[in-house]
Amino acid sequence: MIKVFYSLVIGVLMLGWSQHGYAQKRQYLLHTADNIERLKTQVENDDKIADAWEDQLRKAEQVVKSDRQSASDCQVLALAYRMTGREAFAEKIREILLANIDKDTWESQGLLNRTPSWKGGLRTSHTSFFLSLGFDAAYEHLSEDDKQKIAKGIVRLGIKPQMENWLDPETSFHTFDTMGHNWWSACVYMAGLSAIAVRNEIPEAERWIEEIAGTAGEWIGYSGSVLQNKIPTFDQDGGFYESINYAAYGVSQYLLFRYALEQAMPSMEQEDFPILEKVVDFFIHTTYYVEGDLPLSVNFGDTNVHRNGNSCVVLLYNLGYRDDRYTWYLNQVNKGSDKEGLEVNSPNGLILYPDLPTLEGDYTPDLAHSHLYKEMDWATMRNSWENDATMLAVKSGFSWNHAHADAGSFILFHQGKNLIIDSGNSSYGNPLYTTYYCQSEAHNVILWDGKGQDRKDPYFGTVNHGDLHHLIDGDHYKYLLADASGPYAHLLRRNYRSFLWVGDVILVIDDLLAHQPGKFEWLLHYNGVSKRSGKDLSIKEGDAEVLVRPLFPETFPDAGLPHDFPEQMRLEEKMGYKDHEPENKVPYWSISHFEESARTKFVNAIVLKEDGQPVPEVEPFEGKDFLGVRITQGGEVTEVYFNLLADGRLKHRNSVINMNGWETDAYLTALTFDVGSDRTTSENVKKLFVGHGSYLRRDGQVMVHSLSKLYGEFGFDDDGKAYIDGQAGAKVSMNGSSFERFQVNGQSVNHSVDEESGLFTFRLSDK
Repeated sequence: MIKVFYSLVIGVLMLGWSQHGYAQKRQYLLHTADNIERLKTQVENDDKIADAWEDQLRKAEQVVKSDRQSASDCQVLALAYRMTGREAFAEKIREILLANIDKDTWESQGLLNRTPSWKGGLRTSHTSFFLSLGFDAAYEHLSEDDKQKIAKGIVRLGIKPQMENWLDPETSFHTFDTMGHNWWSACVYMAGLSAIAVRNEIPEAERWIEEIAGTAGEWIGYSGSVLQNKIPTFDQDGGFYESINYAAYGVSQYLLFRYALEQAMPSMEQEDFPILEKVVDFFIHTTYYVEGDLPLSVNFGDTNVHRNGNSCVVLLYNLGYRDDRYTWYLNQVNKGSDKEGLEVNSPNGLILYPDLPTLEGDYTPDLAHSHLYKEMDWATMRNSWENDATMLAVKSGFSWNHAHADAGSFILFHQGKNLIIDSGNSSYGNPLYTTYYCQSEAHNVILWDGKGQDRKDPYFGTVNHGDLHHLIDGDHYKYLLADASGPYAHLLRRNYRSFLWVGDVILVIDDLLAHQPGKFEWLLHYNGVSKRSGKDLSIKEGDAEVLVRPLFPETFPDAGLPHDFPEQMRLEEKMGYKDHEPENKVPYWSISHFEESARTKFVNAIVLKEDGQPVPEVEPFEGKDFLGVRITQGGEVTEVYFNLLADGRLKHRNSVINMNGWETDAYLTALTFDVGSDRTTSENVKKLFVGHGSYLRRDGQVMVHSLSKLYGEFGFDDDGKAYIDGQAGAKVSMNGSSFERFQVNGQSVNHSVDEESGLFTFRLSDK
């Protein structure tokens, strides 16, 4: 039932509205006449919005009754005043404004004590934003003397310090590669928003606004620094390497300025940045959607698993960037309350909450299930856009500042839970932030003799970055290669991690070579309860469960005591620290081999348990120069072959091998058959995967051939499909003369068929 309370308040105060010509006298930053009218209509028609408004109104009334003079209270007071016209709210804003402009500085003493003194930092930015919103909303209530005095105070304490530190040629010392990635946006664009607020009182304001607006292209396009080990702030596909938290923060600060400028000064043209639309897709890809609960996100670096891109998408939607997937995303994430997130239960989120269209049917985004951010080296892979699906996220990129020493790390969401986790972070002032949370041991990576990346990487940055390559998002197989060799170069010559996802099994294959013999460890951080049962390590939270099964170099002992089986894998419980709770210790696992070695291969299977479904059978096998894994599930058998000759040990010789009759040079090969079919003949192959290979043959029958090595899935049903990552323009042949239709990477391709050999030949696109 829609609350009567709001209607009574508005009815009693309706006369007050006629006495205030808000829209006629002031072009507001956020609290525009259109936004007010939209919100009033939403309150009348939507219980959720009505509840949120009543909550904000109560908070505003409490602030009026209190003695506090916090700048942040201007947000809720601004909303309440513009919605009701009650003078008490405006008068409280005036009181807060006058109290805060009477201060010597809005900045923290810690920044002021630096050399040179940082007069314009985040505290100044936040205070300036809060007070500017209050000044703007209460503008018609303030006297001319008040306006002049307050505007000059905002300039002295909010705008000038930022201009001097960040923009003024005679005094600035910050740039895009110091604190520029998110601080630039917060400090510079909040100064710009404040300049918009005081534009009527301060003659120079319009010049400042134009100057600040003109920096956006350089900030978004920052290209990195070789000498200072910095990478571009934005990936070409809209990713932001400093974490979801700082992506949302940095981008939303710019968008707040952009939106305020569009509303208050619409005649001032702003440059269009196509990457902003890609930023939305970045948030969609890195969010995990949970039925009946708050969504979760990929929490690499300094962020929170509940942080998301709601604030950015709300602002972009208001700026006219609209698509059904934006609507779908906002319906998923616009929940809860966050001081910067613009959720509906926050004062700024409520005034900006858009009228969203109703989506037809069981809508899901028209995006691929997987995406690789090639410049920042993050990737996400999921089996569905449905709630409570399975999502794997991998990072092997840059370490510095908010990006931790986590090259090759991964996290896993399954059945609504984050089961294999990132350790998260703590407050930056806690010593454990530097000594634990930022370091390799807090992540799901490889250690050698207890060591990971150089412990100074989060401070100085990684000279040799990690990389992700060759994402395959096929109908049957998903694959990704993580190269963490660069960040581990002081310890390892090779640190490659392959993820091969087949049905309900994800194989994690580590190819490792050290400079000298030592002990390799495979780290696993988890949520919930974890215990070993036979050859499996169970990780369970609620009804969600996965099994982790070491396969190579050995399995866990199936029975008995560890000292009875010294040759098999060791499981050691170690203690770390809980995400955002460094006062609480939590266990994590280390899996290692008993003997020291310079070269080893870890092959571990992550088995996804599904309600009511049989658990897949996973068993290792091996032969001369290869390791194998056999997976039986859903009426199919998949055999995976790892060619040991292809691990870099051969020079000037191709890694030619015969593995149980399959001739290839591929690093990885996977073949899927029906259960019970003859697996020694090429005719029964339903689908296959080739990883870094140029050919696969059986008894003279060519299955796949290319002059250059490629990665890809190849299907052999009537509607032929291939998903390939390889050299542009490469000529590829495969056994497929019976195809009625054929697509490569979702696109039809020109092809030819050799009637004698039955080979189906095409060229890879150069795109």
